[in-house]
Parts: sequence; structure tokens; C-alpha cells
Amino acid sequence: MHHHTLHDWQHEHVFLGEHHDRHERRTWLVVGLTAAMMVAEIIAGTIFGSMALVADGWHMSTHAAALAIAALAYRFARKHAHDPRFSFGTGKVGELAAFSSSIILALIALLIGYESLVRLMNPVSIQFGEATAVAVIGLAVNLASAWLLACDHHHGHNHGHHHGHGHKHDHDHEDHHHGHTHSDHHHSGDTNIRAAYLHVLADALTSVLAIVALLAGRFYGWSWLDPVMGVVGAVVIALWSWGLIRTAGATLLDAVPDQALARSVRERIELGEDCVTDLHLWRLGPGHAGLIVSVVSDAPQPPDVYKQRLSSIEGLPHVTVEVHPCPNHPQREAA
Repeated sequence: MHHHTLHDWQHEHVFLGEHHDRHERRTWLVVGLTAAMMVAEIIAGTIFGSMALVADGWHMSTHAAALAIAALAYRFARKHAHDPRFSFGTGKVGELAAFSSSIILALIALLIGYESLVRLMNPVSIQFGEATAVAVIGLAVNLASAWLLACDHHHGHNHGHHHGHGHKHDHDHEDHHHGHTHSDHHHSGDTNIRAAYLHVLADALTSVLAIVALLAGRFYGWSWLDPVMGVVGAVVIALWSWGLIRTAGATLLDAVPDQALARSVRERIELGEDCVTDLHLWRLGPGHAGLIVSVVSDAPQPPDVYKQRLSSIEGLPHVTVEVHPCPNHPQREAA
């Protein structure tokens, strides 16, 4: 017979993403690449008179800052993963960094749009050949950075179900295997790496638009296209930032990360006379969701029975079950 000790009932609150360390290393590498190219583009754009190039350079500078925020968030979350001050661990530090990055991205869009409109009203001469060469180099750096982060960004969405959960019990309950009905957990992706990826992608977009505008100006004399492309880039970046603000903001406000997961939890708990009266589901970190559920029943079971019903659902490392007996309660209406 197994005798439980106090340690058996304790568990860690480490809800970092599965590839946290690799994301951190790659983000720092991209910060270095971005900062170096930023300086080159601002200097070259100023010398050669290209607004699109200067915009891309300043754009890169704010991206370098945002990427540094992402990298520092990974470092902070890792260093304080076991800090008891954080009730549910540091898994959402990345969400806070992503939210900050998305606001920076929105400000970048406003700045580029404003500067481009000013340049449209007051055109300046552009040295197309030199400016194009620098923009092409900038695009190459952006694509290299995007490649570094893209692997992690997509990998994080597809394989985010890593459990940093040390809570182990030996129970004699029969193991119920349920089909995993829902294939796409929205709470599994790493929003921080997605934010970094979007910053680099926005950089690549402005580089492409700058190159198109400079080539059109050089061969067709369309100097007006340079600031127009700046406006186009600003609008696209603003839309990206809004999507990121909504995603990260929802997590920071503990919004339900996945309605399908919530329905699945409810269906597995509500068997026989068991009825879910309160269900709290929120994101703890990449690939991790927390769950607090209250069950009312004519024939209440121990909490571990209800936990066992949820055991086959991935990404639920922290489950709390409250059970309330309710003799002869009215039959609940079918939903």
C-alpha cells in the first residue's frame, strides 16, 4: 500500500512553453541582426534621401526594442519560474511582452503613416540606386530573421502541449480513455514568439514595399510611389498589431482560450447526475491551461474521479475540482 507524503500532494507551477530556451536564444540572435541593420538603413536612407528607407530603419529600431522585450521576457520567465510570488508561475510573462510589442507595432504604423504623408506633400530627391541596394540588404536580413523565428512560431502552434507538472498520485480508479475530440488548442501557441515573428515580418514587408517604390521611381520616374508605399505598409502593420493586441490582451484578462476545450471539459464531467455549475478555464502559459470547476450532484464522487475523466485532455496541468452534494435537486434542463 502506498502511503502519501506531503510531497506527493505538492506540485510545481512551471508553465513555460516546451521550446522556451530555444525561443530565447533565437530571439536574442534576431535582436542583434535587427539592431545592426537598423543603423545601416537609417544612415543610408538619410544620405540617399529615401523616405521608405528611413522609415524602414526607424521601423527596425522600434522592432529591435520590441524584440529585446520579447527576449527579456523569456529570460525573466525562466529565472523566476519557481518563484512562489507568482501564484500560477511565469507562463504569462510572454503575453505581457507580446501585448507591449503589439502597442509598439501600432505606434510604428502611426509614425510611418505620418512621415509618409508628410513626404507625399513635400517630395525630396531620391538616389534610387544606392537606396535600393541598402533596401535589398535589409530585406535579406529580415528574411533571415523571419526564417529563424518562423520555425519556432509554427512549431509552437503545432506542438505546444508540454507539461511542467509535477503532481503525481497513485489512484486505484479505473483509467477512462476518452477520444481527444479537439485537435487545435488555441492556448498552445507561444504569443511572445508570434509577436517577435510579426515584428520581423512587418520589417520584411516595409523592405519589399521600399524596393518596389525605389525601382518604380528609378525606371518610371514615379517618385510619389515611395511615400505611398509607406502609407500602405503602415495600414498593414496597424492591422497586424490590432490582431496581436486582441490575442495577448484576452490572455492577460484570463479569457477562455478555447471554447471547444471548455465544451469538452463540461461534457466529460457531466455524466449521470453530475452537473457543472461553475467553470473557469484560462491560459497559464504556452500549451498550459488552468481549470477550476464546481460540480453539483445527487451522488457526488471524490474530486479525483472527476479529474480522472479529464486526464486524457492534453494541456490541463492545473485542475481544481469542487464537489457539492445536492440531494434531490431538480433535473437540469437539456441544453
